[in-house]
Amino acid sequence: MDTVLEQQRRLHEERERIEDGLMREKMLKKNTVRERINCEHRMSHLLDRSTACATKLISLYEDKDGLRQEEIVAMSGMDEFAEFYRKLKQLRDHHKKYADDTEEPLEMEFLRLDEERKNPPEELQNVVHFTDEEGYGKFLDLHEIYDQFLNLKQMEKLDYLTYLKTFDHLFEIPKEKKNADYKRYLESMGDYLAGYLERTQPLVDQHALLGQIKKDFTEKWTKGTFPGWKKDTGSVMIHTGASLDLSAFFSPEELMSLGLDRLKSALQALGLKCGGTLEERAQRLFSTKGVPLERLDPALKARTKQGKELDEKHEEIALLEAQVYAYIELLGEQRASTYENVERRMARTAEELQEEEEEEEEEPQPESESEDEDAVPYNPKNLPLGWDGKPIPYWLYKLHGLNVSYTCEICGNATYRGPKAFQRHFSEWRHAHGMRCLGIPNTAHFANITLIADALALWEKIKTLKVRERWLAENEEEFEDSIGNVVNKKTYQDLRRQGLL
Repeated sequence: MDTVLEQQRRLHEERERIEDGLMREKMLKKNTVRERINCEHRMSHLLDRSTACATKLISLYEDKDGLRQEEIVAMSGMDEFAEFYRKLKQLRDHHKKYADDTEEPLEMEFLRLDEERKNPPEELQNVVHFTDEEGYGKFLDLHEIYDQFLNLKQMEKLDYLTYLKTFDHLFEIPKEKKNADYKRYLESMGDYLAGYLERTQPLVDQHALLGQIKKDFTEKWTKGTFPGWKKDTGSVMIHTGASLDLSAFFSPEELMSLGLDRLKSALQALGLKCGGTLEERAQRLFSTKGVPLERLDPALKARTKQGKELDEKHEEIALLEAQVYAYIELLGEQRASTYENVERRMARTAEELQEEEEEEEEEPQPESESEDEDAVPYNPKNLPLGWDGKPIPYWLYKLHGLNVSYTCEICGNATYRGPKAFQRHFSEWRHAHGMRCLGIPNTAHFANITLIADALALWEKIKTLKVRERWLAENEEEFEDSIGNVVNKKTYQDLRRQGLL
C-alpha cells in the first residue's frame, strides 16, 4: 500500500539509521581480537544493506514507469484536497481489510541491534568460523598448505617453523621448478589467504584489491622488474645462436664446409628453422643472403607458439605470486604472531601447553559484559552442567548415555543418569545403606538388581544354597570298619548299635 514517495522516505530513514549504527560500531570500544572481528562483520553487513537501499532509491528516482511523477502532479494539482481525502479513504479501506497486520517500525529493529551490540548473546559471540589453530583471527593455520609444499618435487624440505618464516620468499625459487604442481600450490595458498582476509578484515574490498594487484603486476611484468622473473630479451629461438656474415659466401656448398653446428647457430640467430641435413641447412641459410628479415618466407621461420604458451603460463604463475605478496602484506601482524606462537609452543612441555590452552579459552571480558554468576543458564533440554557452570554440549550428553535414566528402588527410588553413574552407585553409600536395611549383604551377587522383591528372592535362594552346601558331621564325617569299608558317621553308628560291625 506504500506509495513511491513513502517508499523513498522509508529508504532514506533506513539509510540514516544505518549511518548512525555504523558510527556507533566505530565508536564502540573493542578489547579483544574477537570483538574487533565481530564489529567489522556487523559493519560490513550494514554497509551491504546501505548499498541495497541506495540501489533501490536510484531506481525510484529514475522513475522509468512514471509513477513518481504522477504522484507529484496529483499532490500539487488544483484539487489537492480531493486527492488527500482519496488517499485517506484508500488507507482506511486497506487497514480495515488487513486489520490484524502489524508492521514493526525501523526504530525497534535498530534498538535491538544496539542492545545486541552492547550485550551480545552467546550465539553472536562467534560470528564467523575459525579453526582452533587460528585462535579466532589471531594466527594463520598453514598446515594444509605446508603439506602441499612438502609434496612438491625438487623443493628443499623445511620444518614448519622455517616454512612460516620463508613461505612468501617465492622469488628465491628458480623458474625451472615452477611447474603445474607449484601453480596448484599457489592457488591453494591464495584461496586460503583470501578467505582468511575476508574473515578477519571483512571491510577490505577484495575486488578492488585484486584489480590493483593485477594493474601493478602488469606494469612490472611488462618492464621485466617483477621479483623472481627476469624478462627475456627475445623469443625462445631468437638471439640464442651466433650470427654469420654471408657476404663472404657465394654458394650453399661453401656454407656446407662450416658444418652442422655452425649452420644451426646461424639459423637460430635469424629465428629460422635449424633442423634438416647439412645441405638443407646450407640452402636455407644461403636463401636469406641479401633479403631483409621482414621479407623472409614465413615457412622458413621457426615456430614460436610453444614459447608464447610457456610465457603465458609463467605470467599466470607470477600473477598468483603477486596476489600472495599482497595478502601477506595485509596479514603481516597475524603472520608474525603465528611464527611467535609456533616457536613458543615448540619450546614448551606438554603440561605447559595444556595450561596455555586453558588460559586462551578464558578470554578477558569487560566488566560491563561479564555474566552474572548467580543467573540461571539457559537450559531448555535440562542438560547437566559442566565445570564452567554451563550446560554441556548435546552431543556429549548423548555420547555418555545421559539421556537414559535408571531408577533404583533399594536406594529409595533414586534416579541415575547414564550407565556409568548407574554402575558406580552399587558401591556407593546409598545403595549399601538400603541393602543393610533389608538385612542383605551388599555383595557382587546383587549387582544390577534394583527392585527390593528381586533382592529378597535372590537372598532366600542364596541362603538355601548355603544351607545345602554347609558341612554336617553326620553326613560328611567318614568312618572305616575292620574290613575297610568307608561309611559316614550316621551309618557307622547305626550299624554299630545293631552289632553288625
